[in-house]
Amino acid sequence: MNYNETIEWMFAQLPMYQHQGASAYKKDLTNTLLLAKHLGNPETKIKTIHVAGTNGKGSTSSMIASVLQEAGYKVGLYTSPHLKDFRERIKINGSMIPEKFIVDFIAENRPFFTVNSLSFFEMTVGLALDYFVKEEVDVAVIEVGLGGRLDSTNIISPLVSVITNIGFDHVQFLGNTLEGIAFEKAGIIKPNVPVVIGEYTKETREVFMNKANECDSEIYFASDLITEDYPCSLLGDYQFHNKKSVVQAIKVLKDYFLVSEEQLHAGLINVVENTGLLGRWQQLQSNPKVICDTAHNSHGLKIVLNQVQKEKFEQLHIVLGVVNDKDLDDILPLFPKNAKYYFCKPNVPRGLEKNILKNTAENFGLNGFVYDSVSEAYREALSKSAENDFIYIGGSTFVVAEIV
Repeated sequence: MNYNETIEWMFAQLPMYQHQGASAYKKDLTNTLLLAKHLGNPETKIKTIHVAGTNGKGSTSSMIASVLQEAGYKVGLYTSPHLKDFRERIKINGSMIPEKFIVDFIAENRPFFTVNSLSFFEMTVGLALDYFVKEEVDVAVIEVGLGGRLDSTNIISPLVSVITNIGFDHVQFLGNTLEGIAFEKAGIIKPNVPVVIGEYTKETREVFMNKANECDSEIYFASDLITEDYPCSLLGDYQFHNKKSVVQAIKVLKDYFLVSEEQLHAGLINVVENTGLLGRWQQLQSNPKVICDTAHNSHGLKIVLNQVQKEKFEQLHIVLGVVNDKDLDDILPLFPKNAKYYFCKPNVPRGLEKNILKNTAENFGLNGFVYDSVSEAYREALSKSAENDFIYIGGSTFVVAEIV
């Protein structure tokens, strides 16, 4: 198989959460542990950093990787989902994994994958770890896919664990209370491995403290410890707390990696250039100003939409699409009523039909028209906008993926 055929085969094996939703979620690590053994346990052969949280995992992972890269280290970065190219998920010092490595890895291990019915995500975690070992990275920053305790990445024993925040998302898997969700995220805390917490509430702090005490792990609450607001090329307001988590994590890692204050600053300033991270308060053009952002749950959207309202504009235009398992009653009240809406369906099986979104949005005073695609909705928003208007594109990672 060539590269495109290989990727299509991976996508087709079993439902992938990114496209199918609940049917792709597996509630144990049996297959991942089996795969790790088959590959010679690559997770034991490299230093790792583990990052979980409801929002900000990708940004935080990318910032940590960028800082360590600026300090001269060879840094693997595993994140999900991708926006354009599957290879975005697996990078070393900002360069995507070669197509040939993916083709060869799948070809060599395909019989094992088939016999054991491995999922897309399990295969991808194995691919990333195998690649990082063979390329002899100094460290790999590993982002959790979903949850933590039962996520396929949770076979690693990291130098430090980072949990960015806790909010309501994927409640069908992780629970419908902050304590329940925090319990799942806290599952990445390992015995005697320090953990950095980004944001917390009274309820979640207790969960984290209990797990850290159980594991005899040092725990750091970054928001209480880091006072300086470092400049960064990621401009979303929500990065304020993510940056604190990164700075604290780098401090915790001082026995393993030498990072100067200058390298820390450079890593944050150059994070987009160093890692290729896209879709986080990303400006696509000026006059009218166009911003897209992957925020897709109430915790993230509340911050992003507040930042939108701080912008100066004559008319606000919002290109909006969501997936079909999104709780619209939870997120739609957050959107401003004074905007013109361009409703659309992201081009994935999980995409919510545009007319359903429009009709539900009208119940919350959000009015606009429907369009057959994200790109058509965006073109229409541009055509109806004046120079001093503002266009926001979001609601789903998949909406942003079709624009950037």
